[in-house]
Amino acid sequence: MAIDSLPSFIKENYQHLEVNHATAILKNDFPSEWADMVDMLTNFRLRRSEVLAPGGRKTTIASQLDERLYALGWEEKQFRTSIIIDGHERHTPTHKIDCYKNRVAIEIEWNNKDPFFDRDLNNFRLLFERNAISVGVIITRSTELQDIFNSLGKGASYGSSTTHWQKLIPRIHGGGAGGCPVLALGITKSLYDETC
Repeated sequence: MAIDSLPSFIKENYQHLEVNHATAILKNDFPSEWADMVDMLTNFRLRRSEVLAPGGRKTTIASQLDERLYALGWEEKQFRTSIIIDGHERHTPTHKIDCYKNRVAIEIEWNNKDPFFDRDLNNFRLLFERNAISVGVIITRSTELQDIFNSLGKGASYGSSTTHWQKLIPRIHGGGAGGCPVLALGITKSLYDETC
């Protein structure tokens, strides 16, 4: 399968799962966006100082990921959609996509409440069905990182009901994204840098 052809660095440092041939679609139909994403993932490091930093609306950890993409022309994007029933138009706006470029949607869920996964996958499904995106990517943290958070005294900030790998995978396997091709990636301990 195409997921087996992920770059070795990504296979060794991220948990990974795909549905509906997401990796093949990204690599073959969107090579520029694929290269941007591989570059972002290859250069990401989970820094001790960022784990210890106070929380807020958006952590520097999530910003480290999406700002690299924004510098390459990606954007936060909300689609204006509507449906018409018997001549009556009903506006049905979607949730904003964290990073969007050329039909590729990336959501970064570092430490939100786990129902955000349902929102993201449903958004992917709707946008795919309306021919607005071709593939969705979710980047989250591996559940194994909890050991690091606990050792730093930050375990309570990263509780079991927040976004992490074990909360995401059952939602993907349960069909939360419908027919939308999805690539899921989980940041693992090997990317942790305790020196900075």
